[in-house]
Amino acid sequence: MKVGGQVNTKKIVVANQKGGVGKTTTAVNLAASLAIMEKSVLLIDCDPQANASSGLGFDVKKIEQNLYTGLIGEYRAEEIIQDTDLKFLKIMPSSHDLVGAELELLDKTGREYYLNNLIRDIENDFEYLLFDCPPSLGIVTVNALCAAQKLLIPLQCEYYALEGIAQLLRTYELVKTRLNNELDILGVLLTMFDKRNNLCHQVAAEVQKYFQGKVFKTIIPRNVRLSEAPSHGKPVISYDIRSTGTIAYLELAREVVRMGG
Repeated sequence: MKVGGQVNTKKIVVANQKGGVGKTTTAVNLAASLAIMEKSVLLIDCDPQANASSGLGFDVKKIEQNLYTGLIGEYRAEEIIQDTDLKFLKIMPSSHDLVGAELELLDKTGREYYLNNLIRDIENDFEYLLFDCPPSLGIVTVNALCAAQKLLIPLQCEYYALEGIAQLLRTYELVKTRLNNELDILGVLLTMFDKRNNLCHQVAAEVQKYFQGKVFKTIIPRNVRLSEAPSHGKPVISYDIRSTGTIAYLELAREVVRMGG
């Protein structure tokens, strides 16, 4: 399957082992915003919870061709890729069965590169590949880190924002040193920001200090429309194009494009 015959593919993994930080929200809405800008995008749902897939309107219980069946060799990548309601956005959906991949890949030779091998024949068909990871640092997340070039880290503006980040950064350094020397940090994205909350401003300042020069200028606000959109099977831009969530993710997409990421 060719989508514009692109060759300079940017591969971005969205990861943070801490749950509830806006990881899937970011993966889905950044992908949709890039697609609205007429960038050809493939969203790869690496989370067994499959929230990115359901958030784009897919009933994952009815899809036999998914990331899990691709990783175990039952289907090729081009057979797994599904169209979405947005012309330039396609998805490789997940499945609850993907949780089994942690065990099935454990004893395999080259287990860290199964995802990279799966997408090899199709990655140049897209300008952007976005990987949405589970809230863990298991073998599926490591596969996504090995397949990507850039790491985007969403951080919720709350008291424990930096909790667990040291572990994520250790995993990143390990993967970069031993498995994928192309991997770099694209940036840290502050999410669920409430400008009326003094704590949010304190957390933002702390994150800026911790990740000097690596924090996106775009900040994602706490927004009701962002929370509602997944239950309608739509990215926020398709659900409410005028919402502050839509505006923020469009600005993030523009920032990512400007960065060359």
